[in-house]
Amino acid sequence: METIQTNKITEGIIWKQLLLFFFPILIGSFFQQLYNTVDTVIVGRYVGKQALAGVGATGNIINLWVGFFVGLASGASVIISQYYGAGNREGLSRSVHTAAALSLAGGVVLTAVGLATARPSLELLDVPEEVMDEALTYINVFYLGMVPCLVYNVGTGVLRAIGDSKMPLYVLIACCGVNIVLDLLFVVAFHWDVFGVALATVLAQTVSAVLITLRLLLTRDIYRLTARKIRFHADALRRIVRLGLPAGMQSVLYSVSNLVIQAAVNGFGTDAVASWSAVSRIDGFVWMVMGAFGISVTTFVGQNFGAGKYGRVLRGTRVCLAMTAGTILVLTALELLFAGPILRVFTPDEDVVAQGAAFVRVWAPAYIAYVFIEIFSGAARGVGEALPPMIITVFGVCVLRLIWIWGVVPFWRTPAMVAASYPVTWGITAVVFIVYYLRMNWLRRHVPEGTVLSDGVT
Repeated sequence: METIQTNKITEGIIWKQLLLFFFPILIGSFFQQLYNTVDTVIVGRYVGKQALAGVGATGNIINLWVGFFVGLASGASVIISQYYGAGNREGLSRSVHTAAALSLAGGVVLTAVGLATARPSLELLDVPEEVMDEALTYINVFYLGMVPCLVYNVGTGVLRAIGDSKMPLYVLIACCGVNIVLDLLFVVAFHWDVFGVALATVLAQTVSAVLITLRLLLTRDIYRLTARKIRFHADALRRIVRLGLPAGMQSVLYSVSNLVIQAAVNGFGTDAVASWSAVSRIDGFVWMVMGAFGISVTTFVGQNFGAGKYGRVLRGTRVCLAMTAGTILVLTALELLFAGPILRVFTPDEDVVAQGAAFVRVWAPAYIAYVFIEIFSGAARGVGEALPPMIITVFGVCVLRLIWIWGVVPFWRTPAMVAASYPVTWGITAVVFIVYYLRMNWLRRHVPEGTVLSDGVT
């Protein structure tokens, strides 16, 4: 017998409900970032800076492919959160099973495309020849794990959409433990170097995919997954694509701009690539906080929008913005103060440490600008507003970033000028998002005509 749990996201004190949902996501993201960081530390310490550079050179390529499918599937998360908030059993079931089919099919396609394009994509990025073998080994092994990677990401999206952020946390803790143990076994004990790190990651992702799938199969709630029902439902697929395709394309274009930046960094040699790789791991802890708040506000807005509580949508967005901004300011200060000591955890090479600290000083002070982008775009997606946030982000971040790299950097060709592409584009895009949010059209387009949009509407 299927049941529906009490939905606290649409009730109670807003800041408390946001934090109760946020902290499991944050802790889970911490463990995800931790096992990525452990990979980097073990490679840098036990294999060398060439291997560190090789692994780091693959990150943006992997993010391009994975980000597209995860972004596409995020359309399912929005639909599922709205159906769950409204108690629509049939719509919820069709969306869950379509999302599951999408993860399986997407994983197979991504494996094939990734393996076929691995070397050309690395060559296109001008990866230094001395790290090419390590980069190619890592990326090929990683591509073999695309099915469990997408199954895990989509399954986690389903659980978070219905308000369950605890189970993904437990799964990530288990995944992190498996990854660390296998890293030590494969690299330190067996000396499998980069291949060992990549294999450990794939096996850990497989464990997480199995656990998430079991959770969806065994639940008695109305979002239950039934293996024989996994297929594409045309109506659900159309809605998922309509809402998810802009997010997927945004992720792709974002990754393309990062690939251009990575190529620019690669041109400064192994030290620059290694430091960029290490700093990206540190940077990841800031983005995991930002991303956790973004997921929280999207789910909060989606469920309250589905329940018709439009005033709660507005209050929740404002509260989440304030909490995110305060947290990011603290993290910015810590990163600026301790960049050097943290970088030495990754590598003893002082040239790499010095370059990495320089990168941090350029972009860390601008983290606060991205808070407005993350929260306002997340709120808009929660009500089903997918295209405008994508357009603003693509032109404000991606296109401007390319203009900076191709139009400004050639005149002042330094690693610092490459890194400056981030704060410049974040600042401009944040201003546009503030104007977009305050105009309120992102919500008016999706509520009944004549609705008064104010905090007094519940």
